[in-house]
Amino acid sequence: MAWTKDSNILLASEAFPPVMDGVAVCVQNYAYWMQKKVGGVSVITPNVYGADYKSLDYQVLDYLSVPVPFRKPYVTGVAQIDPVFLTRLSMRKFKLVHAHSPFTSGRVAASVAKAQGIPLVATFHSKFRDDYAKIIPSDFVVDQMLKVTMEFFDKADEVWVPQESVVDVIREYGYKGPVEVVENGSDLVADYPDSYFAEARKALGIGPDEFVFLFVGQHIWQKNVRFIIDGLEKIKDLKFRMFFVGTGYAAEEMKDLVREKGLDGHVTFTGMLTNRDDITRYYAVADLFLFPSLYDNAPLVVREAAALHTPSVMIDESTAATILKDGENGFLVPNNLDAFVSRLRELLADPERVHRVGVTASRSIVRSWEDVVDEVLDRYNRLIAKKTQITVK
Repeated sequence: MAWTKDSNILLASEAFPPVMDGVAVCVQNYAYWMQKKVGGVSVITPNVYGADYKSLDYQVLDYLSVPVPFRKPYVTGVAQIDPVFLTRLSMRKFKLVHAHSPFTSGRVAASVAKAQGIPLVATFHSKFRDDYAKIIPSDFVVDQMLKVTMEFFDKADEVWVPQESVVDVIREYGYKGPVEVVENGSDLVADYPDSYFAEARKALGIGPDEFVFLFVGQHIWQKNVRFIIDGLEKIKDLKFRMFFVGTGYAAEEMKDLVREKGLDGHVTFTGMLTNRDDITRYYAVADLFLFPSLYDNAPLVVREAAALHTPSVMIDESTAATILKDGENGFLVPNNLDAFVSRLRELLADPERVHRVGVTASRSIVRSWEDVVDEVLDRYNRLIAKKTQITVK
């Protein structure tokens, strides 16, 4: 089956711009490139106050929402009691549904797939156990919540993960069905001239010889951000700048910790940046991207940083770090503070080596979203054809 215009694809996500995280960026790029290539794309997501989707080429079907406790700026909702949303959704017929969340948006998507007899694809993005354990003190309750979550994936026609190493995570969570690996991409794929990097440094007030560390992501303790701050304290005798880009429940505590450790002169918190040009500028000025998270599965930010020739420092044998080869396209350290500090001192003293590794990273782990979506559409095609044959039989 060849794609025609008005493909009628439904994407579902709990996070979508202006809320910015890896899943939101993924769904945003799926929607943008699919609409450009085949048209007829719709996204369902909880409404974010002040969001304006009218300028988008594709359709966003948003439903009433409430804030997620302890997880600012995330929102969720009960789509089933939003009559306007339900009316808009009921007027549309789809060929395939792709859920990027097992929660409200995903469950609505699953109900659409069942009612219309169409394929349901579900991508496993997150380490849900860690999320639940953060707010639920009972292991038993966490296990039950995880069981319910994984039952959602059992209902999908295909389950995708964004990286080979994530297969181990979903198996650990109890999923026994087949898994397809479909990588994430980057929208920061370009041949950036040397002048761009120089202009970015000038715009952000970074001297040509200043060494810059960067973290982009949710400001939550699960991402091991305390490890970064503790490490920086031990090298504060050196000259460097550190930028934390993003927001989250731990942001204020992180700022307090930075002050307590006497790092005010080194560290800057930018808050959330929703403009991609602004984020790109920070990637461009950074020498090293610090991402020691044990929580993430396949973080987009590591690939985005690499697109701007910025290699990452990650924890060896973590799920997220399997795309790196130490000293070739990134740097791996044990989950040990002294080892982390020693590596930072070593790399800060050798910026030329860091740059060489960053260039290699840009060539080895960066793939455009347009290229990814071409693969995704091909996979959709095969799945629709397979579902149609089963239905006919």
